[in-house]
Amino acid sequence: MRFDRRSGVFLHLTSLPGPHGIGDLGRGARAFVDWLDAAEQSYWQFCPLGPTAPVHGDSPYQAYSAFAGNPLLVSLDRLVEAGYLGEGDLEPVPDFSPHEVNYDRVREYKTDRLRTAAERFRSAGDGSDAGSAGDDAAGDGDGGAVDSDRGVSDADREAFEAFRERESAWLDDYALFMALRTRYDGAWTSWPESVRARDPETLAAHREELASEVHYREFAQFVFDRQWRDLREYARDRGIDLVGDLPIYVALDSTDVWASPEAFDLTSDRDPAAVAGVPPNPQDDGQRWGNPVYDWETLAEDDYGWWLDRLDRLFDLVDVTRIDHFKGFDEFWAIPADSDSPADGEWRDAPGADFFETVEARLGELPFVVEDLGFVDQSLVDLRERFGFPAMRVPHYADWCREGDMYQPMHYPENSVAYSSTHDTNTLVGYYEDLPAEQRSCLEYNIGADGSEINWSMIEAIWRSGSVLAFTTMQDVLGLDEHARFNRPGTKLGNWSWRCTTEAFSEGLADRLARLTDEHIRN
Repeated sequence: MRFDRRSGVFLHLTSLPGPHGIGDLGRGARAFVDWLDAAEQSYWQFCPLGPTAPVHGDSPYQAYSAFAGNPLLVSLDRLVEAGYLGEGDLEPVPDFSPHEVNYDRVREYKTDRLRTAAERFRSAGDGSDAGSAGDDAAGDGDGGAVDSDRGVSDADREAFEAFRERESAWLDDYALFMALRTRYDGAWTSWPESVRARDPETLAAHREELASEVHYREFAQFVFDRQWRDLREYARDRGIDLVGDLPIYVALDSTDVWASPEAFDLTSDRDPAAVAGVPPNPQDDGQRWGNPVYDWETLAEDDYGWWLDRLDRLFDLVDVTRIDHFKGFDEFWAIPADSDSPADGEWRDAPGADFFETVEARLGELPFVVEDLGFVDQSLVDLRERFGFPAMRVPHYADWCREGDMYQPMHYPENSVAYSSTHDTNTLVGYYEDLPAEQRSCLEYNIGADGSEINWSMIEAIWRSGSVLAFTTMQDVLGLDEHARFNRPGTKLGNWSWRCTTEAFSEGLADRLARLTDEHIRN
């Protein structure tokens, strides 16, 4: 796919302003879209949207499903507007911080309200009132009071059933998987053998016994999907496309591995035979990520059916996507599952061009940009260039005192996507403050900066570069230091929690970014 010269801002959904402790699909999201519009930006990029797990520090890259949405992103205010909740249902609202996400507190608060809405929706479908309090529309203090004129309608129920039918290929397994996690209180690898092995009679019995829990999971996905599509349409009306994120691997404790074990390299006991990571290099000892690797031979025999379904779902939600760890489609580092040392791994061949040709036959143009940082060799470059995917360029990786360094903005090629920073790096200000004095001096010389507003100096250098696409983060627009860093790779605590407030969406910042965008022709 050939991209036009455009620009955008990265801000994950959880980082949006909102009243319930976490960014959501409500007013804060629309306020950001309006700000992007005022700033003349045409892309909004974010992390993966899947349901996150506390055991993984709520990383969006270790989700319970590669298909489902994160229920924590559902706007409770919009459920009130829809008539599924009453205003009183939201009380009491904990004293949430507007600056960071406390996932445990948010999950407890929002899950209770989502369950209330789900039960009310289900009861209305059964023909009972079940606390819907439709005769108490004025809200006389009953926390369950909802407006009978905005309650669950026939159209709502029809939309829910249509959603269940349309998404049944992944929704049925996901809803049952999450219900079973509630019953067995742990990862699927510890469940009884008949459930691990997906014995049909056992699953049918569980689906009946856990019908209420399954319905809740389906309802949460239904309202996420409806709110997401409303938001996407709101953005589209303002000329803003959405840029998603495709993690190459999925979590072991996920619907995907439990429901589609044939897609992964597992033992006869359904345990990983090998796990993903990266090898040691001169800078570190490598990394053991622990995700199961794919059984690419089996996937190829099915024309990559699981992957095609995954991409169909993803592009039903976003317009463009970034492929995380693109190297893994060329070759991947497989570490024996019983080893804790990345050094024990080996490179194995991935399908490469055959995979993307198959995807291209299904999707047509491939709206991908690729993360190709680290382990860039000729075979990776050849694969990327064969399909014309823009490569990533991030100034944090530059040697500023070396002439012609590929990560200095003045050397970015046209077919690349330039970032002022990413979700995995320090902010620009934090990065600049940590640079050795010589590197800092060379950086200032190279981009013509005096260091007084290094964030804007670098954003301008990125916008001025030859890269067809340019992105900055909201943290960099605001000029925040390392305390606003979103993620520190290799650590589990304190990540994914930064949030901004509506004050960040100022007219002055929008005007400044718009001027740069006009000057460097990125509309």
